[in-house]
Amino acid sequence: MKSGSLKKTNHTKKIEEKIRLDRFLWATRNFKTRSLSTDACKRNWIQVNNTFAKASREVRIGDKIKVKKPSHLKSFEIIKLLNNRIGAKLVEDYIRDLTPEAEYEKEKKFRKNKILFPSSKGRPSKKQRRDLDEFLTQSEDS
Repeated sequence: MKSGSLKKTNHTKKIEEKIRLDRFLWATRNFKTRSLSTDACKRNWIQVNNTFAKASREVRIGDKIKVKKPSHLKSFEIIKLLNNRIGAKLVEDYIRDLTPEAEYEKEKKFRKNKILFPSSKGRPSKKQRRDLDEFLTQSEDS
């Protein structure tokens, strides 16, 4: 075995000046898959420097990106570029969060309402039925 055959791979192995938008969004864990980030670009949910962007747009250090989520508008600035997906703890090294606190409050309300009012598709689950029975028996007792 050659001494140079085992190399450590680094997520910033090949540093470039620019990278595709869909790949950057996927690598910084804004979307679970690259195809989801591409779809978000097609639906005009992504803005780069206040203009709607295609998935193939190349982003650079210093660009400001806005991602429209169902509950809020997330915005951040690119600090470093990367090629591969990274761990959640390392995301802070690559993007600076510019999202106002009010947007995070909207997200908290959205999640709370989502838990309180689950989707009503089909018949209720066993847990939902128990909760409903408990609620109805409490209202009859009073």
